[in-house]
Amino acid sequence: MAARTWTAAPVVALVALALTWGRDIGPVVVVLVAILLALAVLAAVHHAEVVAHRVGEPFGSLVLAVAVTVIEVSLIVTLMLSGGDEAATLARDTVFAAVMITVNGIMGLSIIIGARQFGFARFNAEGTGGALATVAALAATCLVLPTFTTGQPGPEFTGPQLVFAAVASLSLYAAFVVTQTVRHRDFFLPVSQQGKPVQLSADDEDHADPPTDREALTALVLLLVSLVGVVGLAKIESPAIESAVLAAGLPVSFVGVVIALLVLLPETIAAANAARRGRIQVSLNLAMGSAMASIGLTIPTLAVASIWVPTPLHLGLGPTQIVLLSITMVAAVLTVVPGRATRLQGTVHLTLLAAFLFLSMSP
Repeated sequence: MAARTWTAAPVVALVALALTWGRDIGPVVVVLVAILLALAVLAAVHHAEVVAHRVGEPFGSLVLAVAVTVIEVSLIVTLMLSGGDEAATLARDTVFAAVMITVNGIMGLSIIIGARQFGFARFNAEGTGGALATVAALAATCLVLPTFTTGQPGPEFTGPQLVFAAVASLSLYAAFVVTQTVRHRDFFLPVSQQGKPVQLSADDEDHADPPTDREALTALVLLLVSLVGVVGLAKIESPAIESAVLAAGLPVSFVGVVIALLVLLPETIAAANAARRGRIQVSLNLAMGSAMASIGLTIPTLAVASIWVPTPLHLGLGPTQIVLLSITMVAAVLTVVPGRATRLQGTVHLTLLAAFLFLSMSP
């Protein structure tokens, strides 16, 4: 039944897109489109997981992170095209929200689940530490530096600066991918509660027989169909999202938080499930990989898109956001270095996420 649902969802999303494109839709249709959009996102992630299962870990976390980032970029560009100058900070708000949700929310939740069941949440500090360092470098280069550069008025890069940031982001992301999948793949594999590599059993539900080539190819096609549905339905739904945020009395910047929460929900569920099975490293791979892809792939894509998109691209964070990012990175370093964490560290990260969400609603 579940397989049929994920197969049908992309097709239904495309049908709904064809029926509603270019038309004024009422409240009931808006709700139905929102449901189909959510199903299309979940279907995209499900099919990405099928493909990921075929290629194995840590490639699986990488495929899922890239798929989620494609959805994120699509939503950002779609809303920027329809939002005008008011959407100038949308990319910054969404990417920053993704970093805070992954590093504080997904990591904190996974640590609490793992520590509650096993006493400690254990992971490989070498791999996770390298991933965290990459996230910190990307965030500082793309989100903090624009606030302090003087070549362009406002928190915005000049053209050459944006090109440098895009190239630096792609270089860092590529270096991490090579490290994770080729050079030091063992740093990103799950470890036992004794800190040793996990010995997989034949009945391990996480490591059932991988799908066949035909099943993986089908999943890849459905993944692409799902992404088309997400982009199209997001375009239709974008006015309703902005109107709902404003009607609730929230700042326009909260639209970016809504986008990040939407696209990262499936990864949060996947990370929590992995943590319940003692696969904390898989959870952290998902968290760090998503944060990294959110910056390292989104910023270069938007740099290219800015050639055609007339909306200014304000990437620089404000003082409150820089403080939250700084505290998050310090707390994350202290969490990662020992290679194990308790519920206390998980609580610290979830508290920082709560502070971010509260201050996003009430700046």
